[in-house]
Amino acid sequence: MDMSHIPDLITPAIPVFVITVIAEALWVRKLRRERGERGERGEHIKGHTWKDTLASLSMGLGNVAVSVFWKGVAFAGYAALYHLTPLRLGHGLVAWVLLFFLEDLCYYAFHRVHHESRFFWASHVVHHSSQHYNLSTALRQTWTPMTGWVFWAPLALLGFSPEMIVTQQAVSLLYQYWIHTEAIDRLPRPIEWLFNTPSHHRAHHASNAAYIDVNYAGILILWDRLFGTFVPETERPIYGLTKNLTTHNPVRIAFHEFAAIARDAARPGPLSQRLGYIFRNPAWKPKGALAPEPASVEAAHPAP
Repeated sequence: MDMSHIPDLITPAIPVFVITVIAEALWVRKLRRERGERGERGEHIKGHTWKDTLASLSMGLGNVAVSVFWKGVAFAGYAALYHLTPLRLGHGLVAWVLLFFLEDLCYYAFHRVHHESRFFWASHVVHHSSQHYNLSTALRQTWTPMTGWVFWAPLALLGFSPEMIVTQQAVSLLYQYWIHTEAIDRLPRPIEWLFNTPSHHRAHHASNAAYIDVNYAGILILWDRLFGTFVPETERPIYGLTKNLTTHNPVRIAFHEFAAIARDAARPGPLSQRLGYIFRNPAWKPKGALAPEPASVEAAHPAP
C-alpha cells in the first residue's frame, strides 16, 4: 500500500516537540521559583525530572518505530473498507468539516473504551503512567497501538477516504500535544466550554477520586458534556495511577499491564472470572475476592 502521497504531519513536528519540552521545563522552573519566593506552594506545579522525561521520550520514540509498520496496516484496513462501501463523500470542504466532528467522536469512543475495559487499558495505561504532567507526557505513547483501529473503521464505511482519515487523526494528535501542560491555567470561558484545554486534560490525567474516568475529549469537550463524562478541574490534580509504577524502564512501562492481566487470568476460577479480569473495568474483581488489584489501575469503580 503506497502511502507516499499522504502528508506526514507528525515527523516534521518532532523538532518542535523537543524545543517546546525544553522551553516548558525552563518556564515551569521559573514559575516554581517565583511561587517559592512569594511563599506559595511550588509543588502545586510538578515540573519535570530527567528520569521521567527521558522515559516519556523513549516511549514516544518506540511508538514512532512501531507506527512505521502499523500505520501501513491500518491504512490498508481503511482502504479495504472504503472499497467495500458504495458511499463516497468526496474531498470538499463539507466533507472535511463533517470528518472533523465524526473523527473527534470516534476518538471519544476509543478513549472511553480504553479506560473502561482492562484489555484496552493495558495499551493506554502507558500514557497515564507518569506522575508528572508536562509536554513530554504527551509523547509517552503506547507501543501496542493495534487496539485502536476498529474505532475509526466506521469512517471508511461512511465514505471518507483513507487519506482523509489518517490526516484528521494526525491533526487531532497534534492538537492534543499542547494541552499536556501546567504552564497554562484557564483559558477564556468560551474556549473552555467548547474545546479540550490544559485544565480539562489535567483532570483527565489525575488519580483523584473526583477525576476518575472523565474528560475523554480529543479536540472538542462537547462529547463529554453530551455523554455525562465532563468534570471541571476544581481540586489540585494528583497525576498518575491509583497504584503507580516504581520504574522508568520503557519496556516495563509498555507491557506491565499485559503481564498483570496474564497473571490474573491464570488464577484458578471459572471462565467468566478469567474473562472478567481481561475485559471488564480495570478495577474489577470477582465478588468476595481478596486478590490484589492489577499492577496499574486508574479507574476506581466498585466491583459490580
